[in-house]
Amino acid sequence: MAEGLTLPILHPCPSSQKPPFHSQISLNNSSSLTLPPNSPPKLPLKPIVHKPFHKNPNFLTAHHPKSPFYHPKRRRPLGKFRDSNRGKPWSHHGLSSKGQQIFQLLIDPRFDSSQLGEILVSLVENCGNEHVGGFSFESVNSDILGIIKGLGFYRKFDLSLRVFNWFRSRNEGRVLLNGPVVAVIISILGKEGNVSVAASLISDLSRDGFDVDVYAYTAMVSACANNGWYLEAVKVFRKMKDVGCKPSLITYNVVLNVYGKMGMPWVKVNELVNIMKSDGISPDLYTYNTLISCCRRGSLYEEAANLFKEMKLAGFVPDKVTYNVLLDVYGKSRRPKEAMKVLLEMENLGFAPSDVTYNTLIAAYARDGLLDEALELKAQMIKKGIIPDVFTYTTLFSGFEKAGKDECAMLVFEEMRNAGCKPNIFTFNALIKMHGNRKRFSEMMKVFEEMNMCGCSPDVVTWNSLLAVFGQNGMDADVSSLFNEMNRAGFVPERDTYNTLISAYSRCGSFNKSMSFYRLMLAGGVTPDLSTYNAVLAALARGGLWEESEKVFAEMKYSRCKPNELSYSSLFHAYANGDQIERLHSLAQKVYSGDIKLHYVLLKTLVLVYSKTDLLVETEQAFMELRNNGYPLDITTLNAMISVYGRRQMVSKANEILDLLKERQFTPTLTTYNTLMYMYSRSAHFERAEDLLKDVGANGLTPDIISYNTVIYAYCRNGRLRDASRIFSEMRGVGIIPDVITYNTFVASYAANAMFLEAIDMVRCMIKSHCRPNENTYNSIVDFYCKYNRSDEASMFVNNLCKLDPFLPRDEELRLLERIPHNHPK
Repeated sequence: MAEGLTLPILHPCPSSQKPPFHSQISLNNSSSLTLPPNSPPKLPLKPIVHKPFHKNPNFLTAHHPKSPFYHPKRRRPLGKFRDSNRGKPWSHHGLSSKGQQIFQLLIDPRFDSSQLGEILVSLVENCGNEHVGGFSFESVNSDILGIIKGLGFYRKFDLSLRVFNWFRSRNEGRVLLNGPVVAVIISILGKEGNVSVAASLISDLSRDGFDVDVYAYTAMVSACANNGWYLEAVKVFRKMKDVGCKPSLITYNVVLNVYGKMGMPWVKVNELVNIMKSDGISPDLYTYNTLISCCRRGSLYEEAANLFKEMKLAGFVPDKVTYNVLLDVYGKSRRPKEAMKVLLEMENLGFAPSDVTYNTLIAAYARDGLLDEALELKAQMIKKGIIPDVFTYTTLFSGFEKAGKDECAMLVFEEMRNAGCKPNIFTFNALIKMHGNRKRFSEMMKVFEEMNMCGCSPDVVTWNSLLAVFGQNGMDADVSSLFNEMNRAGFVPERDTYNTLISAYSRCGSFNKSMSFYRLMLAGGVTPDLSTYNAVLAALARGGLWEESEKVFAEMKYSRCKPNELSYSSLFHAYANGDQIERLHSLAQKVYSGDIKLHYVLLKTLVLVYSKTDLLVETEQAFMELRNNGYPLDITTLNAMISVYGRRQMVSKANEILDLLKERQFTPTLTTYNTLMYMYSRSAHFERAEDLLKDVGANGLTPDIISYNTVIYAYCRNGRLRDASRIFSEMRGVGIIPDVITYNTFVASYAANAMFLEAIDMVRCMIKSHCRPNENTYNSIVDFYCKYNRSDEASMFVNNLCKLDPFLPRDEELRLLERIPHNHPK
């Protein structure tokens, strides 16, 4: 697979995250969802009337079930000042008495639009003939500007455009409509969402010789940016430079903000800043705040810290926005301690933290698994009179869910409900993710239905969460079908969707599909970011493609995007899956020595990869480093320790970890139970494996094929074939289809007990069930015939095997005959 792999990693022209005319993408798979047993049913696209699944049906909404959609709070754009007229009547300052009179007529509800020309013509009568009582062009310009602004304030967008076009159609239009007037009408169209109209207008005005100045171009860039047309915003910026219009500080600030939204590589952001400085324009406070904000997506905490210092040296005093953004950068970079230092500095300078400040900090600690600290921060915010909101509770809920502490997560949810805090789309998405991760598909669908009933339409995150659930459960056909459903529902895939699809298909083992979506993403003009590269690295790691991983890693490091802990984690997994133990050790030593900064994610990864490669001493070393550095433990790390001890039958050590798991209030996962079943299946207490299988169902989990195969092996290994057959029947009864491992376990056990007819019957059953036998299937029968000195029967079995297995290759027969001693050539 590696030989034919060509990844188009470089993407020369970063583009809009949301292309305005993105074509709908459809896969060739079935257009509707057809799910296997225990899978969620087809997703409804319309709200479903469904009884609330919570004990208190009123907690979601105190009103009618079809309550309004609960929009999340929108953060005010960096540096944007409040309109002084907000909440007040339109200020007429700047309008002449004639202009005020006309404006009042236009906003009168009784105004007849057919009289527009008659009203406006009075404003331009004798314009320019001041000596006969007329008006100067400057005065008329001011009135036109004020009237159009006022109409925009009163949200009379269509009328404002009609007024503009009336003046534009006059012979003196090029004089009457100066740059500021053009800028205002472009801004109004942008606020209304008519970006294409604004783009056509500015193009026509430029062609007809109207004054399209820096204000007009800047308004056009802003209109594109505010509507998510990021690529178009950059194109307008380049065009204004091409026509010789010099950008202002405001223009550069808007474009830098666009770069941040696009996830533009940091080198490109720096290039733009250098061009700005070479134009003789110095950054202001807004510029620095925007640049620090650009560091969030790539977790560029070092760059953000340097900008913060540079900002102070330039004489700017950081404001509340600066501190909140810097704090967020540290949080997203998994540097909660540095984030806390920012809070202390912020408070020392007299800036009172807000709910946004605390929510950002809580998210930083929860993201790193430091949940006790996150709860302490919630207590602090309450003490300071700041009421936790839906974001506070949802962040804590997600943190506990990710750590595997389901009971604690639901306690947070209960507290949120009791506090009268209504869930929003993020809360529902977190619930869907929790149930999906635990394979509780019916509960997941109940949340989906409850979400619709409460007026919360699924958003792109909802769809991404469902795609991820199907992906991590190996349901690749359902990933494809769900993606088609998403497109039919009107959702245009964006960067996070593609990142999810890359990960989902690689988890399903569909590496080629995973990479095809990466190429499709590039072809669709979506800019890869750190998450994209990490998804690609994770896909390569699953296939053990360490050489390709190194290439992508090097490209990230030196060209496009700075690697973070997750990038290094994928490289660890690539080495482990590619059997490159020496490379794994070498990279691990860089972590221990400090060459690569010691961090929770990397140490946790080392526990996982060393456990997976069955290196006990190295696994224990990484685990002790994790604990000695005071990092929190999670369920995944503890499962890895149970696994490495279980494989060595170190029952007492495994029980120590199990006690630690219970002490820390972690909810055992299916992996926990399967690991323990494996340990007992190889021990003298093998019957305990079936007890654990029963515990799985009793604790709300669904056993998988690994669970049943492990118990079947436990009984077969100990000659309890009747009990193994009982588990086999139970397995098929719940809809789990036996695989080659299941059948081979029986075949080997029957053959080991000289029950060759039963072994052959099991092969016959296997073929009838469309499960292809492999080398191990036939090796077991032939080898045990020979062990019992029945070589002739072994030869007869092989010579007649084509009757049993019509699709058996001829070379397979020859291979098996070679295993029989008397058939070896002299």
